[in-house]
Amino acid sequence: MHGAGNDFVVLDAVRQAITLSPEQLRLLADRHFGVGCDQILLVEKAQTAEADFRYRIFNADGGEVEQCGNGARCFMRFAHDQKLTTKHEIRVETLGGLISPRLEPDGRVTVNMGAPIFEPSRIPFTGIGAVTEPLEVAGEIVEISALSMGNPHAVQVVEDVERASVEKLGPLIENHPRFPKRVNAGFMQIMDRHSIRLRVYERGAGETLSCGTGACAAVVAGIRRGLLDSSVNVATRGGVLTIHWEGDGQPVMMTGPAMTVFTGEINL
Repeated sequence: MHGAGNDFVVLDAVRQAITLSPEQLRLLADRHFGVGCDQILLVEKAQTAEADFRYRIFNADGGEVEQCGNGARCFMRFAHDQKLTTKHEIRVETLGGLISPRLEPDGRVTVNMGAPIFEPSRIPFTGIGAVTEPLEVAGEIVEISALSMGNPHAVQVVEDVERASVEKLGPLIENHPRFPKRVNAGFMQIMDRHSIRLRVYERGAGETLSCGTGACAAVVAGIRRGLLDSSVNVATRGGVLTIHWEGDGQPVMMTGPAMTVFTGEINL
C-alpha cells in the first residue's frame, strides 16, 4: 500500500500469528530481494478495551518506531477492505499513543494524530523548549523547531525545497547527539499561509516520497512561528496532504489518500 507515495508492506496479524526478526523485516523492505517498502505495518488485535486494533510500525532498517501518519491511513483502509471491521472510524493503539483514523466518503482517510508535544524531555531533545532552536550541523547553525507527533521531528524552513541539502544534512540531523532516539528531519518551503512544500529525511528509512507525521510536524512548526494559518495543504513528492491544527493542546488532523497496490504472500 502507499499513502501519497510513502509505501508499506501491511501484514494481517489478526487472523494469523506473525513474529518477524529484524533480518526478516529488512528482507521484506528490501526493494531488490524482498517486496520493498519504507515501513512494515503489523495490524494486530487490541491489547486494551478502549481500542479496536493495535498498530506496530517497523522501519526499513528493522527497528520499531512509535508512529507513522501515512501508514495510519493505510491501516484504516486495510482493516476496512480486509473486512476486519465494518466501522468507518476506529481507535488504534500505537507506541506513540491512541490514534483515531476515519474513512471519508471520497475514499481518503482522516487521522486524529493527537496533540503535538513540545516538552524537550518527551520528544526527546536536549533543548530549552523554544519555538525555534539553533542546531549545529556540519559546522553551520541551522534553526529548527523540535517537536513530537508521537515520534521526534526537527523542522527547518528553506528557501527552495528542491535545492535543499536533504541528502547531506538529513542523516546528520537524524543522528544528531541532541536527539537521543534520533529524529526525522523536515525541510519546509512556505508557499503562502495555506500551503507548503515538504521533504523529509525519515529516521531509519532515508528520504521518502511523503511523511504523514512529518507533514503534521511541519505545519505545527509553521503555525507556531506565525508563518501559517490553521489549515494547510502540504505538497510532498508523492502527493498532497491536508493538515489542520487549532493550536496548543489541540489534536492535529491529517487527511490524505491510502491506496492498495497489490496483495500477495511471501515465503520467508
